[in-house]
Amino acid sequence: MEAEPFYDEFAAKEWRRLERHRTEFAVSLRALNEFLPDPPAPILDIGGGPGRYAIELAQRGYRVTVLDISAESLRLARQKAKEAQVELAGLIHANAVDLGELLSNSYEAVLLMGPLYHLLAREERERAVREATRVLRPRGRLFAAFITRFAPFRYVASADPGWLTEHPSYAGQLLETGLHDQPTRFAKAYYAHPDEVVPLMESCGQRTLALLGCEGVVAGHESKVNELEGDAWEAWVDLNYILAQEPALYGASDHLMYVGEKAEQTGGT
Repeated sequence: MEAEPFYDEFAAKEWRRLERHRTEFAVSLRALNEFLPDPPAPILDIGGGPGRYAIELAQRGYRVTVLDISAESLRLARQKAKEAQVELAGLIHANAVDLGELLSNSYEAVLLMGPLYHLLAREERERAVREATRVLRPRGRLFAAFITRFAPFRYVASADPGWLTEHPSYAGQLLETGLHDQPTRFAKAYYAHPDEVVPLMESCGQRTLALLGCEGVVAGHESKVNELEGDAWEAWVDLNYILAQEPALYGASDHLMYVGEKAEQTGGT
């Protein structure tokens, strides 16, 4: 399934996903806390879906515009923002590879935390990153997310281990190319090798500030941790934020977050 109909159908499920995967959300928010400029900086959330990050940041005083390919996700984002009693700066139905009429140098930060999962060709991924960079102000911050090459194998190991011997050629394709282009319960996707992330982003006008494995050390082992509250929960978030920055664990995480800064020589009009 293509990304647009998939997220139109499963917008509510995507909203709930970060309730199930609290560590990913908490570690990502730590990175945003560390690297975002102070509110009320204008932020563009490309592929923001039903607004999990956008609403959280709006509650902190940022002016957040959500842009998404899924009209149903944007409808849900509007509803969830109203329920949270926060105002989003805008909701735009558009594609990450073409930001259309958005002006260059308009935002102090851009989130690109989803679209790169679903752009199968490198040229499309480059175009999305360049478009995100174009609308950033010089030295503005870009936060981009990737699903790692090994994440689908962790998933089937726990959910359907027989899949590996039932689909050996497809497993080989995933491992070799990262391309998921056959019908399953997930949209068509590209799973990135950790080693390719920084070269991709820097080739598109970014200066690297950080790369993090969003699950830290608990990918595939987070269920009990995600049930914690109080000091015990915060201690695990602290540990996973530290370990998220350990290069040896990048491939052991399901999601990577790249944090970059728009190079001063990168322009656009």
